[in-house]
Amino acid sequence: MIPVKYTFRNLRARWVTTVMTALGTGLVVWASVLSFGLADGLEHALMISADALDVVCLRKGSLDEVSSGLDKQTADRVATLDGIVRDETGEPLCSQEYVVTLMKPRRGDGGSTNLIVRGLKPVGRRLRPGFRIVEGRDVEPGKNEIITSHRVAERFANLALGEKIKINNTEFTVVGHFEASGCAAESEVWTDIRDLTTVRKVQGVVSSISFRTPDAATQERLIQIIKEDEDFNLKAMTEVDFFKDQMTSAQFIKGVGYFIALFLTIGAMFAAANTMYAAVAGRSREIGTLRALGFSRSSVLMSFMLESVVLCLLGGLVGCLATVPFNGYSTGAANLQTFSEITFSFSFGPRVLLEGVLMALMMGLVGGLAPAIRAVRLNVLQALRDV
Repeated sequence: MIPVKYTFRNLRARWVTTVMTALGTGLVVWASVLSFGLADGLEHALMISADALDVVCLRKGSLDEVSSGLDKQTADRVATLDGIVRDETGEPLCSQEYVVTLMKPRRGDGGSTNLIVRGLKPVGRRLRPGFRIVEGRDVEPGKNEIITSHRVAERFANLALGEKIKINNTEFTVVGHFEASGCAAESEVWTDIRDLTTVRKVQGVVSSISFRTPDAATQERLIQIIKEDEDFNLKAMTEVDFFKDQMTSAQFIKGVGYFIALFLTIGAMFAAANTMYAAVAGRSREIGTLRALGFSRSSVLMSFMLESVVLCLLGGLVGCLATVPFNGYSTGAANLQTFSEITFSFSFGPRVLLEGVLMALMMGLVGGLAPAIRAVRLNVLQALRDV
């Protein structure tokens, strides 16, 4: 067996080629891991929003909250169902909410995009993970006030504390910024439901109903009651299923990411193959000498394959490390169902980084195979005569 240090000495001796090939591989891995981290961050923001015991009710036939509409009397009847969790005062953890999308300008010259504005009562805060006011205060009903997250305030104009935005020609003042564990709620602007429905002139209408159940059995029972009772005429689902339906954007980004990664990987494989072919062509006498010293064809094959794999793995590690500064970086993507913007952070967990390393490993294995086979097929005598 050819010593492993022989491989590393060859890489060091050809350090310029080694560095250039590793950087090329690293760039491919970096771009691919960025796209994977983008999709994972969006998926995380949506899935962390879902509580396994929460239920979401929409109008039958609607695909999302924006297109849904149901009368408040029906929503009030849902809140009286036996089995909904109640708080310490006996009030049901059931939130009636009204949702609209408004075209609003981004900060700077970023154009405009749809922004979700949600009207809800205080109980709705308790159905979001980790909700807390981090700056300013919460809204007071009847005063046309709004709160939003720092992420939204950084991306959209007129959403800093004290600034105002118009909803149906009525000014709403930003009085606070909140956090909600990075979930989808941090992509929205919140106000009191009565203030929002009043300025929208849709009093008595809500978009959705969310409530919490004590266990899975009760949850399933309530979902069946709401679905089958013609008096409700609602579509009920677990909150987990509701947010899975919102995953279209993440799946699209991931699909595009894998598509781009495939073509970039093929290009990197050719680059690795060219590097290894050049190494074989320039070291034919060396290969002949190894064979004359008694090293088997399989030993030479493994040595060249190891060299290719190490070369690409070095690039892969560099590419993965280059994504570290982007971890937690806030960005946004379009929700393909509501055509509004979802804010979230890049997420480079162990799985994403492992995918990047496996890409590099595949580049090394596939890209180095053909040159390694060529090396072991060289005629020993002819190789020794090469100058």
